[in-house]
Amino acid sequence: QVQLVESGGGLVQAGGSLRLSCAASGRSFSSYALGWFRQAPGKERTFVAAIGWSGGSEYYADSVKSRFTISRDNAKNTVYLQMNSLKPEDTAVYYCATVYIATMKNLSSWGQGTQVTVSS
Repeated sequence: QVQLVESGGGLVQAGGSLRLSCAASGRSFSSYALGWFRQAPGKERTFVAAIGWSGGSEYYADSVKSRFTISRDNAKNTVYLQMNSLKPEDTAVYYCATVYIATMKNLSSWGQGTQVTVSS
């Protein structure tokens, strides 16, 4: 199994940018599709973005399309989420996980996540 640890969150003003990282350890990192999810206080956890095991396919929630970019570096066992033009509604705890592309549901367990706070 793969273990994932998120980092890179923080406080940023609206319109700013952040780059989240998800460091992985374990076996066969490149064999997994990976995704980012987020959960705002009092809200359900929702899908943000995903990338196929080969890195050739990207998927985004409509709310972040054109603003966020997901990428992966299999040599570094890391997946990234570049977030630009951040909005207050992007405020949430962000989680990464291996995902089943057919449903965009997580396969791995949830970790601690990383907090992203966007101020007005």
